[in-house]
Amino acid sequence: MDPYAAGWLSIIPPVVAIVLALITKEVFSSLMIGILSGAYIYSFGSGAADPMVKGLEVTFKLMGDKVDFQILLFCTLLGALVYVLGMSGGTRKYGEIAREKIKSRRSSILATFGLSFLIFIDDYFNCLTVGTVMRPLTDSYRVSREKLAYIIDSTAAPMCIIAPISSWAAAVGSSLKSTGQFESDFQAFVSSIPFNFYAIFCLLLVFYLSLTNRDFGPMRLAEERALSKALKEVENEITDKPKHLPSTRGTIWDMLVPLIALIVFAVLAFMYDGGYWGDDPAYHTFAASLGNCSASKALVWASFGAIVVAMAMYIPRGIVKFGSFMEGCIEGMKLMLPANIILVLAWTLSGVCRDLLLTQTFVQGFVAGGTGLDYFLPVVIFIIAGLLSFSTGTAWGTFGILIPIAVPVAISVDPSLTVVCLSATLAGSVFGDHCSPISDTTILSSAGSGCSHMSHVTTQLPYAWFVAGCCVVGYLAAGLSHGNWIISFGATFVAFAAFLAVMWNRSFDVKKFENMLSVEEKMAAAK
Repeated sequence: MDPYAAGWLSIIPPVVAIVLALITKEVFSSLMIGILSGAYIYSFGSGAADPMVKGLEVTFKLMGDKVDFQILLFCTLLGALVYVLGMSGGTRKYGEIAREKIKSRRSSILATFGLSFLIFIDDYFNCLTVGTVMRPLTDSYRVSREKLAYIIDSTAAPMCIIAPISSWAAAVGSSLKSTGQFESDFQAFVSSIPFNFYAIFCLLLVFYLSLTNRDFGPMRLAEERALSKALKEVENEITDKPKHLPSTRGTIWDMLVPLIALIVFAVLAFMYDGGYWGDDPAYHTFAASLGNCSASKALVWASFGAIVVAMAMYIPRGIVKFGSFMEGCIEGMKLMLPANIILVLAWTLSGVCRDLLLTQTFVQGFVAGGTGLDYFLPVVIFIIAGLLSFSTGTAWGTFGILIPIAVPVAISVDPSLTVVCLSATLAGSVFGDHCSPISDTTILSSAGSGCSHMSHVTTQLPYAWFVAGCCVVGYLAAGLSHGNWIISFGATFVAFAAFLAVMWNRSFDVKKFENMLSVEEKMAAAK
């Protein structure tokens, strides 16, 4: 299928999908309508002989072409692993022990942030693993699933984009190589980290909210709702009950060992697929092999290996019978079906925009055309990257498109802003991806936390917009100061602190609800 440059019409499909999803709270039909609108723009615009039939043909052909089966397999296998971990009783035992060690709601949230902070190799791995491990603990302290999904989502990609050793760093490096402007792509990436204000202040906001429990906006309502209901009510409302009751003989090691195996296998698979033990000595270091690997393929191997470890632990000890274990795997795979369907539809919509309607060409015109005022360049690049990433649901695709454009433009306009503009491109890509309902990271965060997808999107948006607004201030200061980090970072921090100070009295005070929780628990214990 030859592409058709649809101009401003190329942004209609994602706008339709996103607006419908926000209005109806139903993501499947919204995505499908967005895909069909793009397919018919393409079929009519390209002059197809039978545009009505051609639109349907394009839709389902693109859907088949854009499916990443490795990611679907990883999600499916991880769903199976999560389910059998619950069957073993290890997850319940972990929750009991963690509750003994972690004595407060705040500590459970901080522990979630800490774990998510440490798993920075890959965002997919982060989203599903942290949700699996921490959900029983945060449930026990009535942390809303929306808050859990926010912590995971707001730590996964921001950590990956500022970690020199991650799958994201490798993707950025490949885009930087295409510009031919840097002696060392790795050094260019590292130099962009201090100016990646969105990632840095996203992490600061998560830490602030975790430490203070002062939520605002839709998240405040979600937290109030979770705390003012009995725990069983919350679980019944948002979680399907498992068909297999957890074993009473399971230990905490029945959960920890398979998860540790998952992490170890993932790292080894990254290294193996990247050529660490291969014939080319260029990949015989950890960082080089990580940059050369296919993360999705390696994660499939790791999740399968973790299931084998779980089987070897449970069946010989009689924790779970073989037949029940296999039934549990199937049930876990079924639970991941909605997330997998959303991923397929999101990839298809992204393909409609990127491959058929050439949304990136439309956006490139704005960037390549310049801004007229040099000091606006970082701000404009940040906003354009955010809009493109939001519309297509992909951060990688966005910085892959914009880096080869933004870097040469920055060099021609003001060489001192080259690194700032590179950082603004990466920051805007993460911002748009973070906000987008069709982003795979957003989808996996809601799936990993057991949260309704649209509830996660609507509660997270105000926080993302707030950080983005602070970034606009920072990148404007960077342009005015010709790339002075102290001035631009200071301006971002002042805007960040000022907004939080204004919102302090309007934010959610969790203490009264914690007191209510303590009273309810004492009454329950007395009964």
